[in-house]
Amino acid sequence: SQLIQSALFVLSSAVSVFVLMSRTPKLSFFKRPYYTAKGILLLLVKYMIYIVLVNNYNPGANHLLLSCSQISNVQVESAGKRSRKNNIFHGSSAESILGKVRLEALQRPFMVLWKMGKVIIHFIMYHKNAEPATIKNLKRGVASMLMMQLKSGKMLEVNDASGKCLVEYKATKDQVIRIKHLDTCKTQEMGFTTHSPVLGVSGKSASETVITLENGIIKSADVEETHTLSNKLLKYFLISHRQSLTLKKIEVGPAEVAGKDAASVVKSLDDKLMSVGVMVEKVKTKCKGCPTLMDTWKAVRSQLEPDSLSKAKAPRSFLTLLHSLRKASKSEILTVLRNCSKTVLPQLVDAVTSAQTSSSLAAILEFLDFSKKEGLVLQERFLYTCGFASHPTETMLQSLLELSQGKIGSTDIKESTVIIMGALLRKLCLKGACEVPTVVKVKKMLLAGPDSTRVESEVQMYLLALKNALLPEGVPVLAKYAESEVGAFSTIAITALQRYNPELITPEVKKMLNRIYHQNQRIYEKNVRAAAADVIMNSSPSYMEVKNLLLSIGHLPHEMNKYMLSKVQDILRFEMPACKLVRQVMKDMVSHNYDRFSKTGSSSAFSGFMARTADVTCTYNLDILYSGSGTLRRSNMNIYGQSNNALLHGLQVTIETQGLESLIAATPDEGEEDLESFAGMSALLFDVQLRPVTFFKGYSDLMSKMFSMSGDPINVVKGLILLTDHSQVIPLQSGLRASAEFQGGLAIDISGGMEFSLWYRESKTSVNNRGALVVIGNVTVDTDFVSAGVEVGFETEATLDFITTVQFSEYPFLVCMQMDKTTFPFREMVSKQEKLPSGQTFSSKRSRDQLVPGSEFPLHLENSNMCKKVFEQAW
Repeated sequence: SQLIQSALFVLSSAVSVFVLMSRTPKLSFFKRPYYTAKGILLLLVKYMIYIVLVNNYNPGANHLLLSCSQISNVQVESAGKRSRKNNIFHGSSAESILGKVRLEALQRPFMVLWKMGKVIIHFIMYHKNAEPATIKNLKRGVASMLMMQLKSGKMLEVNDASGKCLVEYKATKDQVIRIKHLDTCKTQEMGFTTHSPVLGVSGKSASETVITLENGIIKSADVEETHTLSNKLLKYFLISHRQSLTLKKIEVGPAEVAGKDAASVVKSLDDKLMSVGVMVEKVKTKCKGCPTLMDTWKAVRSQLEPDSLSKAKAPRSFLTLLHSLRKASKSEILTVLRNCSKTVLPQLVDAVTSAQTSSSLAAILEFLDFSKKEGLVLQERFLYTCGFASHPTETMLQSLLELSQGKIGSTDIKESTVIIMGALLRKLCLKGACEVPTVVKVKKMLLAGPDSTRVESEVQMYLLALKNALLPEGVPVLAKYAESEVGAFSTIAITALQRYNPELITPEVKKMLNRIYHQNQRIYEKNVRAAAADVIMNSSPSYMEVKNLLLSIGHLPHEMNKYMLSKVQDILRFEMPACKLVRQVMKDMVSHNYDRFSKTGSSSAFSGFMARTADVTCTYNLDILYSGSGTLRRSNMNIYGQSNNALLHGLQVTIETQGLESLIAATPDEGEEDLESFAGMSALLFDVQLRPVTFFKGYSDLMSKMFSMSGDPINVVKGLILLTDHSQVIPLQSGLRASAEFQGGLAIDISGGMEFSLWYRESKTSVNNRGALVVIGNVTVDTDFVSAGVEVGFETEATLDFITTVQFSEYPFLVCMQMDKTTFPFREMVSKQEKLPSGQTFSSKRSRDQLVPGSEFPLHLENSNMCKKVFEQAW
């Protein structure tokens, strides 16, 4: 016979959060050290546990063990020390916090079934009403803590409170160490995240339990569990969860109960007992007194007016509204949309689309009527927000596919729809959904698109969509159109190839690019040749390819000579990947000599650092190419973010002009004699190519714009973007659940303008970037009887202007480029909240404010000298 004993244990569980943040971005012009905020203790739960166990139980033996456990002496309190005034737990009993029903349920005995040290079934006693999920989860935590085996090795897919995980045991005579590989755990609640290594959230988790034995009985068990959530913008959270189980005494227990199997024994004890799994289940918490969607909208709508979009209050209100929209029904969302003023409606469309729920998508599609030309701004804002979606679904792509195949009142909206479908296609493929039916259908449509039409604007539309999609199968299609006789097709196709991984640029594609640059088969426009040279240099070029590029300098059109020379010098100065090979080629005096490297002109290429931190590097480059007559041919500004070998193309603004020589009675360059007068602007934002904007096209349109041109900038993109979006539930071994969320909202306004004066023989192009960024992260331990959480965040507002002034009254003409950043505020916040069902709350907040001084980003010395001449009266 076996001896039954009863053991008394004391168990305490504490959850704390450590926040490591940067005081300000460690900019190249403003350096500050990092600092670490103190760990913020959220919640401490203590109780005694009586466990009835068998004295000679051997966890390594191949048999079952059924034990009965009961929790008593429950305490719930704040883990941090604070005064009575600020301690909402002071004077509160377990019953007043949990409620009588929950406390009785928690103290009700429950049974656990082991097999070889693994909990396979968790029996909980039920009465007339089912126990709350929170109570069952806490009991699951107790059962999970007692799991062990006395033999070293790994166990696959072990179920416990954390989920179905890989567990590794290291056993000695009196100690067992259980290491749980939390990254392998499969849980019942799936969250979502932004699929971008630069903007997304990454995490690491670890769990180790040390069990001490004495005469085969557990003497103590200590659990240390950590979860690290890291975001490049906000640094990281460290969630620390500790449990300690200590044996107090052992005494003789009740008599053993015999039975055929475990189920029959349980039934003989109480036929109301039923079995449940040991994995933590979802807890549905009801929010009492929470504002409705309409209440939230009324509170924030004044802060979303167009004039407020450059202020931090706009993205902050946007994130607040987003949380409310994700809980709202379709009818609630439609009510708000239909009762919104015209000035704020575009911002509301941004928020509804960014919510990315089935209700919000259904509501916005019902609200917008794409068959009418009216509402063009709202329709385009919806499409652009779809393109920036943090975690798009197949349903969203299917909706755009159906939209593109239906009646659309505006040609511009038709083009934007197809272009954005390419962006969604890429994001779904990054999520591993590249083979779902809708994605496969859209793939075929985009790949066949350019050859399916002879309308020039439609061909450009499909090429821009392929530029967004970055499909490996799209490389041959883009290579074909790169050699097109239509300059616009060539430019789009080549710039699309530039976004591909260099490994996908095959030798055949490189040969094609070299044919274009060196004009082996026909003459190409300068901007097409310059784009081809950029791709060659960025795609692991060979020694001969680099040598031929250098040898071409001196045999190119005047301004292109200067552009290529600046490009080579920029590669060397900024130490780009091709710099070693360029230096090797330059050892040859035929390639590198004074005649070749002394070419003059106004075109230029320059790269520099905007900001550098330990995790993220932000760079910019400015490329300006002029025609021989002095008119702008192409202006290209890029901003990149790089982290851990991952690249984010944050911004690209390109202004292109052609056929303006007739205005100043100048001679066009070779291959550009018959080009139609044109000026336009194209933007790429956060890896998403947007529909280009045309300033004018054709001589008659040019002349009408010349006399009506006000110099006011033309808007390219304006709105609210959900930059970072991460949500997950972390089941802790104690049975508690920690919810983590990161959201980053960006209010942005990008515009471009062009002024042209024949009287003063001067032109000016400007790209104005204004924005406000708010990033918030929070971790909450939320049960149905207490809620405790910590929130950190920062907000900032910034303006970046790029202005190019050209004076062509004499030759060589004068060109001055300016890239200015205004002084901007930076604010950082940390707050803690606790709330009891009784309504008692505690909150504490800290914030730090400062101004980061403005500056003009440095460009090359030649540009500085030119600016002095252009603005000599001001110097």
